[in-house]
Amino acid sequence: MKKWTKKGWLVSMSLLMVLSIGLAGCGSSNADNSVKKIKDKKTLVIGTSADYAPFEFPIVKNGKKQITGYDILIAKQIGKDMGVKVKIENTEFSSLISDLKGNKVDLILSGMTSTPARKKQVAFSKSYYTVKNYLLVKKADANKYNTVADTKGAQIGAQQASVQEQIAKKQTKGDIVTEGLVTSLTTELQQGKLDGVVVESEIADNYLKNYPDKYVKAKVKLTTPASQSHINVAGRKGDKKLMKQVNKTITKLQKNGDMQKLLNQAEKIQTKYGTAK
Repeated sequence: MKKWTKKGWLVSMSLLMVLSIGLAGCGSSNADNSVKKIKDKKTLVIGTSADYAPFEFPIVKNGKKQITGYDILIAKQIGKDMGVKVKIENTEFSSLISDLKGNKVDLILSGMTSTPARKKQVAFSKSYYTVKNYLLVKKADANKYNTVADTKGAQIGAQQASVQEQIAKKQTKGDIVTEGLVTSLTTELQQGKLDGVVVESEIADNYLKNYPDKYVKAKVKLTTPASQSHINVAGRKGDKKLMKQVNKTITKLQKNGDMQKLLNQAEKIQTKYGTAK
């Protein structure tokens, strides 16, 4: 049997120490510090696309423009439960996931549905809203689009990179026009540049409530797949502790009835202040 020398023993111990430090370093780099980082900077950064009333929309209050809405009120509750301020970053919907993965924002609250394709890129919280989709048209065209066949040749708008874009392409026979902002699409609808816009139920109802003389839901039926009907908060896949905190807040709001109250509050804010340009 080969005897251990003092020199050999020291070399072995040195190698073990180097290996231990290396493994410790790997462990620390993979640690989930998502909640700690936010608490350290004392700010939760939310990515949104503020063109989706009552979920998110701009208003002018006390002479200052600000972003508010259902999602923003939920975000503030998440921030409150974490003991931090909430900062809103407004951008186009199609850029939100890139901003999240690029660490420009901590979470996405923007009426985003947890589709299978998006689940490959980001993590999602539990659902806090279930949607259906409709074709929004001018009131004068209330009886024009009763079936899918009636949409043949129509100019139909949908938000870029959204579930509504997919539904418009798969379930209508129209020519699909995409824009970054829903508000741009509805403006073009009123200008006669579009014949209809595919939007979620809450968005459609919001337009009917605030502009009863301009818009109406077409009678053509659009199907919303179960895998594309749940609105959730989006976060990075590695931020498991943060997503756990988000789910904790959502569960609390749902159990005490405040989730519906926040939606009602958002609608009241829009009624009082309108939607800023």
